Amino acid sequence: MYSLIDIQKRLLPDLLAVMQKRHQILHYIGLMEPVGRRSLAVSLNLTERVLRSEVEFLKNQNLLTVTSAGMSLTEDGKNLLEELREAMRDIAGIHALEDKLQRKLGIQKVIIVPGNSDEFPWVKNELGRAAAAYMKLKVNRKDTIAVTGGSTMAAIANMLTPDFSEFDLLFLPARGGIGEDVKNQANTICAAMADGTKSKHKVLYVPDQVSRDMYNSIVKEPEIKEVLCLIKSASMVLHGIGDAMTMAERRKSREEDLNIIMDEEAEGEAFGYYFNKAGKVVHKVQTIGLQLEDLANIPNIIAAAGGASKAKAIASYMKQAPAATVLITDEGAANELLNQ
Repeated sequence: MYSLIDIQKRLLPDLLAVMQKRHQILHYIGLMEPVGRRSLAVSLNLTERVLRSEVEFLKNQNLLTVTSAGMSLTEDGKNLLEELREAMRDIAGIHALEDKLQRKLGIQKVIIVPGNSDEFPWVKNELGRAAAAYMKLKVNRKDTIAVTGGSTMAAIANMLTPDFSEFDLLFLPARGGIGEDVKNQANTICAAMADGTKSKHKVLYVPDQVSRDMYNSIVKEPEIKEVLCLIKSASMVLHGIGDAMTMAERRKSREEDLNIIMDEEAEGEAFGYYFNKAGKVVHKVQTIGLQLEDLANIPNIIAAAGGASKAKAIASYMKQAPAATVLITDEGAANELLNQ
């Protein structure tokens, strides 16, 4: 039996295209409200003439309002957007895409959000929203959650809400500071997650990358040792996946390390490990925090990364990722991963 959506795809494809366009407009306004027409047109790659016509239609349907500050959704618009969420995923074929990618990667689950975060920065917010929703399904009372740094983790922090407070969570940085923008460091993101969920957190005020002598000295400090023990016994890990050369440059790696990473054709990075196309670890930096082998003892592992440009990095890491991993990504990365 054909589903109604399958029938519409075959008999009324133009109708579905119009639905997707109007859904995208409402979706973006909901994320960025109040938003101006010109900004919206640029973000959605629509001409102002086309957008003006669509906005007028949606306004007449009482789905959005237009003021001097910009466009915002009405309550009807917000309710319709929520009701359309799953239907639009079916129309876009996202459920089928998730199943196909999950089988290819051999991991527990894949969650895909619409769009490509390389093209539309707001898609990263959707990665954050999807991760927060999945966390809500999996957390238990008094769970300890270890979190890495990065802009995608910061997007997740922005989507966590006080209704998590019933769980009495403890957020921990999975690694030390990496010398990046402070707002994207693991300590800062942990604090933001704890604040958003009315939970507790601890900090790890150490560099991410250290010499062996410094590592042996630092890990003996009582406060550092306590946090490291808590990290290794975490019940959930949230982490990103980085492009190998981008991460090496952010770490201000030595020239000899950069040469190894380039010569060995590393593509992905996670937890200080650099992976080539086959998933082999070709370089590792001495990091303080969660190690790759620690993941085997952690029941819930959520990896979040999006954008077509991240596909190679995701593919290389996933060859090493524990089978329990849940990948949250976007259509841009998913389609690229399936086409590789």
